[in-house]
Amino acid sequence: MKISLRNKYLSKPRFDRYLLATSNDNARAKRLYAANIRLAQAFHPLLSQFEVILRNSLNTVLTAHFADPDWIINQKNGFMRDPSLASSNFFLRTSILKSENNLRRRSVPITTGKIISDQMFGFWIAFFIPHHYALVGGQPIYLFPHKPPTENRRSIHQKMEDIKNFRNRMNHCEPLCFSGNTIDCTYALAMHAMLYDLIRWIDPALETYFQSIDAIDVRIAQIMRV
Repeated sequence: MKISLRNKYLSKPRFDRYLLATSNDNARAKRLYAANIRLAQAFHPLLSQFEVILRNSLNTVLTAHFADPDWIINQKNGFMRDPSLASSNFFLRTSILKSENNLRRRSVPITTGKIISDQMFGFWIAFFIPHHYALVGGQPIYLFPHKPPTENRRSIHQKMEDIKNFRNRMNHCEPLCFSGNTIDCTYALAMHAMLYDLIRWIDPALETYFQSIDAIDVRIAQIMRV
C-alpha cells in the first residue's frame, strides 16, 4: 500500500507505532503490521469456538436448573425481572427482548436456538456477575467441573472479561505485538494460555480440538522474525 493511502485510511499515528518499533524501517514496519493482522486472524477461530462452547455449556446447566429447555425465553418474566437487576437496566431481559424484536421484524420464528445464538459474548459472561450469579443459584460455576480449587466465580469472571477485552482490542485492529514500543507478544501469549485454561476446565478432551485449529505459535514466531 502506498504511504499516502496508508496514512489516509489506516491513519499515520496507528502506523507510526510500527515504525517506532522497527527503528523507522518502513519495510520492516509493513511486514510487522501484516504479521499482526495474521496473528489476529489466528485468534478468531479459537475465540469463536470458545464462545460457542461457553454458551452451549451454560445453556445445558441452566436448562437443568430451571427444568425448562426454553428457560432463556421464559425467564424474561422470571429471574430476569428481579428488582435487584434494575441497576443494570435488566441487561439479560433487555438482550432477549431485542433479539425477539429483531426476529419479528425479519418474520423469523422465535425459537430458543435462535435466541441463544443471537446473544453476544458479554451476555454469557454476565451470568458470572454477582447479582445474576446469585439469582441462578450459582449454577454457572458448574460449567467448569475441572477447575482448580483455587478458582472461583470472581477469578473466572475476570479471566473471561480479560478475554473479551482482548477480543475487542483485536477486532478494532489494535496491535497485539507490542509491550510499550517494543515488539513483544507476551500479552497475546498470556491470553492464549488463559483461553486454554478455561477450555481445559470445561473439558480437558476439548484441548485436542482447539490445538487442531491453533496457529498462534506460528504467527507469533513470524512476528518475532520481522
